[in-house]
Amino acid sequence: MKFKDMPYERVDYEKTKERMEDLEARMKNASSGEEAWQIHQEYYRVYQETADPMTIAHIRYDADTTDSFYGEEQAYYDQVRPRIANLENRYKKALLSSPYRAFLEEKIGKVAFVSMENELKSMDEGIIGLMQEENTLRTSYNKLIATAQIPFDGQVLNLSLMRPYLTAPDRSVRRAAWKAFSEYFLTVQDQLDDIFDRLVKCRTAQARAMGYENFIPLGYCRMNRNSYGRQEVENFRRQVKEVFVPFAERVHERRRQRLGLEKLSYIDNEVYFKNGNPRPSGTPEEILKTGQKMYGELSPETREFFDFMMENELLDVFGRKTKKQGGYMTYIHTYASPFIFANFNGTAGDVDVITHECGHAFQGFLSGKDPILEHGDLTMETAEIHSMSMEFFTDPWMKEFFGDRAEDFLLMQLEDAIRFVPYGTMVDEFQHIVYGNPDLTPAARRQAWRDLEKVYMPHLDYEDDPFFGNGGYWQRQQHIYNSPFYYIDYVLAQTCAFQYKIRMDENYREAWESYLTLCRLSAGDFYGNMLKAVGLKVPFEDGYFEEIVGKLEKKLK
Repeated sequence: MKFKDMPYERVDYEKTKERMEDLEARMKNASSGEEAWQIHQEYYRVYQETADPMTIAHIRYDADTTDSFYGEEQAYYDQVRPRIANLENRYKKALLSSPYRAFLEEKIGKVAFVSMENELKSMDEGIIGLMQEENTLRTSYNKLIATAQIPFDGQVLNLSLMRPYLTAPDRSVRRAAWKAFSEYFLTVQDQLDDIFDRLVKCRTAQARAMGYENFIPLGYCRMNRNSYGRQEVENFRRQVKEVFVPFAERVHERRRQRLGLEKLSYIDNEVYFKNGNPRPSGTPEEILKTGQKMYGELSPETREFFDFMMENELLDVFGRKTKKQGGYMTYIHTYASPFIFANFNGTAGDVDVITHECGHAFQGFLSGKDPILEHGDLTMETAEIHSMSMEFFTDPWMKEFFGDRAEDFLLMQLEDAIRFVPYGTMVDEFQHIVYGNPDLTPAARRQAWRDLEKVYMPHLDYEDDPFFGNGGYWQRQQHIYNSPFYYIDYVLAQTCAFQYKIRMDENYREAWESYLTLCRLSAGDFYGNMLKAVGLKVPFEDGYFEEIVGKLEKKLK
């Protein structure tokens, strides 16, 4: 079914409550493993019938943050979603304490039970009010960012539509664009500080109400770290600083020379060629059609997937002034439909949508056929491997998008992925500082960010910019407000995607079969086990980066 034709009806909380409490009571009183399993399959139906309307409303609100109807629905779910989550928690407590747990583990796997235990550690009925407050604050931040109005080049642009100017080949245009960009953030800095300060205090209050010292362990549970913890992440960050940052700085130096600059400024940080970054040719509609041709040739599985996406209009990728910024993939169970949300803006990022978000959606398309709902409940460090690796697996078709600048794009793609690793790791360390010290002032948070930039990106020069030069860059990073501790998942996944990049250059079809296996494994096993099963190294191991950096350096030369 086409997304526009999918019916929507608000979730009735009282009816959902009645159904969930019935399932909870029956699970407690189940007289056999088979009966417990039948009850759990009924839970799947209730879950889907509750989750799907919320997902549809969320997408339609994001599509136009000024839509009054879906704005009201978003506000309603900001309040109701934590109450529904509490009902699910109560049901899962009954399931976890069932005398037939071993029987159910055979049906849905041990991973699902560890994940459920993390869910129980993530919330309690006593913090529902705080969770509602957190949702409202996130919505406020997203609306503030989505409705930005920046006068530039005779137009009024939002943040996404500023992107082509921020990476323009003409350095004077870039400088003017970054100045306008910075000036906008200065006008809303007090609002951004207030929202974030309230988010940190709200999340800290939730954690302490549940017996945690601060939000960090609660944040790990919410991210469902079901097979590693803070110690492993700290060891990974150490290796990034010791091995990968020096490598990334060498890559930046090559880029500086290529651009013919005496010194890299922050206005040059995402520019790779003197004549500008390569941009895809064709209209947004033509880019989608090219994507359909590409996936038709890549494999039978990707052909079936992308044809389904196009036929059912499951991609909302065209930029609009009141549309939420950023991009994501989500899933609508009733129609077995992945959905891609993004903002095309005429840059190479438009092709990244057709590769990155489609990596997520392709995996969702495959796992949606699994009758065990928990197998689709991916941890994000795994989910991002699907997306970031798809960016590389589609490289053979980049000439279709970029013509005679395809080689430039491939170099930019690889260098940009390398550039990301220190930045993404820095975001993670920043969040550990913030939530480990929840009483920091806004000024102290900005100083902490600036200090980390000197460690992770020492080449960066903000000149005298009053916003970015004073440690404000992180306030444009939506994940920091919306999804604490998510960002390290991107970094872990990027390094696994590098492994696939190296392997596909040696044997493309073998690498692709490994990738397909990983997609189908879904959440059927723990993170490290799945990586080993498809021949990937686990990022937390000592010495992880040496071989990867050595091979990437050879590729760049």
